[in-house]
Amino acid sequence: MRFKLDENLPISFKALFEAQHHDVLTIRDEVLSGCSDRDFFDACLRERRCLVSLDLDFSDITRFRPDGSAGIVILRPPKNADIRILQMLIENTLALASKTSVEGRLWIVEISHIRIHQAGKED
Repeated sequence: MRFKLDENLPISFKALFEAQHHDVLTIRDEVLSGCSDRDFFDACLRERRCLVSLDLDFSDITRFRPDGSAGIVILRPPKNADIRILQMLIENTLALASKTSVEGRLWIVEISHIRIHQAGKED
């Protein structure tokens, strides 16, 4: 799969995706740091990359429609979570992505579960 990581994620997380043979770029790789959410989302659309972020703004499906995209993954760690918790959320995301497609969907990834929204449904 093709992913693009937001600047609010540690750059070291790129290696987690690469270890599982995913094509991954970070917003920093393309010198998009500081760009608007819309510009980031549009870059992901153009490149057919799944957007991965901690930013809840991307969960607004009226502004950032997952249908027609390569997918949106929002990581929701508990408050004051350390890097190991974030890493676990990424690992859970990649485990599910190996079994089901994120394309056209919004995934909200939390410690205990992953909520999946698609075309007017939420699982």
